[in-house]
Amino acid sequence: MEVEEVMRKLKSLENRKRALHSQRFFKTGPGEYGEGDLFLGIPVPELRRVAKQCASLSLREIRQLLASPLHEERLVALLLLVAHFQQGDEGERERIYSFYLQHTRFVNNWDLVDLSAVKIVGAFLFNKEREILFEMASSSSLWERRIAIMATFFFIKENDFSDALKIGALLLHDEEDLIHKAVGWMLREVGKRHRPTEERFLKEHYRTMPRTMLRYAIEHFPEERRQGYLKGTL
Repeated sequence: MEVEEVMRKLKSLENRKRALHSQRFFKTGPGEYGEGDLFLGIPVPELRRVAKQCASLSLREIRQLLASPLHEERLVALLLLVAHFQQGDEGERERIYSFYLQHTRFVNNWDLVDLSAVKIVGAFLFNKEREILFEMASSSSLWERRIAIMATFFFIKENDFSDALKIGALLLHDEEDLIHKAVGWMLREVGKRHRPTEERFLKEHYRTMPRTMLRYAIEHFPEERRQGYLKGTL
């Protein structure tokens, strides 16, 4: 399947009612984080099926999809990048990782970040220097900052918590709610694997961190302890 055929296939699956809902859900209005994003209204399972059907697309063709103004075309491009990365040798993995970092301007909504950053950036950097994540955590781009914290999910799954906590600390006072949620989520994932590590971080920061971040971080705590954090009594 060539890239033009993929685009025609996606267009044939368009659902305008669902697209309008997606444009509201992903905050595409003026001044919102997804301003100007356009949707076809295609469910993710269907997009995954399309991605499997066009798995042989070249990196040049994938870039054409990734640069699309249509959200679903960018999502399919990222699904293809993840698949190529996971199936590739070390040279191919490095090529895709570098391509991804060069095109982060197109990874421009939270779902696009979350389905790709862990499996490409996190996976590639697991046994390598990670300074790039700290640079991205200081970026003016909301999406690069979210990529930085979400990439650490790969490390967390391997019980490597250090950089998740360091980047979380850098992002503690970020202005964006989407960053508060992502950091809180990663703290919660640390706690699932080693609660004392999460609690050491929380005890240092919970009184000043954004409320949304705290709520995400303590979501699975016993109710009495959760209330203690919320009320500032610990």
